[in-house]
Amino acid sequence: MKDGLPQHRARRRFGQNFLHDPRIIIRIVDAIAPRRGEPIVEIGPGQAALTRALIERAGHIQAIEIDRDLAAWLREQFTPDQLTLIDGDALKLDWQSIAVQPLRIVGNLPYNISTPLLFELMKIADRVVDQHFMLQKEVVDRMVAAPGSRTYGRLSVMLQFRYRMSKLFDVPRGAFKPPPEVTSSIVRMVPLAAEELPDVDPGKFARVVTAAFGQRRKTLRNALAKLLTTDAIVAAGVDPQARAETLAVERFVALARKLDD
Repeated sequence: MKDGLPQHRARRRFGQNFLHDPRIIIRIVDAIAPRRGEPIVEIGPGQAALTRALIERAGHIQAIEIDRDLAAWLREQFTPDQLTLIDGDALKLDWQSIAVQPLRIVGNLPYNISTPLLFELMKIADRVVDQHFMLQKEVVDRMVAAPGSRTYGRLSVMLQFRYRMSKLFDVPRGAFKPPPEVTSSIVRMVPLAAEELPDVDPGKFARVVTAAFGQRRKTLRNALAKLLTTDAIVAAGVDPQARAETLAVERFVALARKLDD
């Protein structure tokens, strides 16, 4: 493992902001608490700020890097025994083939891919131990939001349906080069065990949640009119005059169970 940073200009199209504050790096890795031999995948290792610390504790990790120049530099920094590097776009990867054993996934996710990537990773949640991501604070606040809050929405419900969510701490702009325009936050996502998952068809659940939040100002009677009758909404124990942002995850599960009754 070599030291030194690449002569690399951050590329806007990849949403690159490189973490450099050693105190924040240690705090993040302490939160992840990697152990030797654990299968860890890092999304977007960049200039290896987290990568080095993860390898020091775990011995070996896999990483996915879309920037070819950085990928070439990373291969110079680490031996194959330390780093297995996958060149490519995390959004386009076959995650099923990567998750051949229970994984721990970490990464500093660019804003432009964060939501679609989170939904893509839901497909392998049954093969994931936990996920620790750094994202825009605004996105993390939405992910962990409680019913009735201004930030509670489709993303909140869909992720809380599948994971136990925890916001850990904020990361200031000055911890990055170049500094982003917004504060970031660290989130922990622990997939619910099979026995903890609601007994409902995930596809039906997604349809109900998407329709309910499609037009936030509409009452559920109107927002779900194409899916459920008013009587069906009432039978699910939900007020048809309520709005989606007031409903806990369990209420959406109850509504989904009424589909095609």
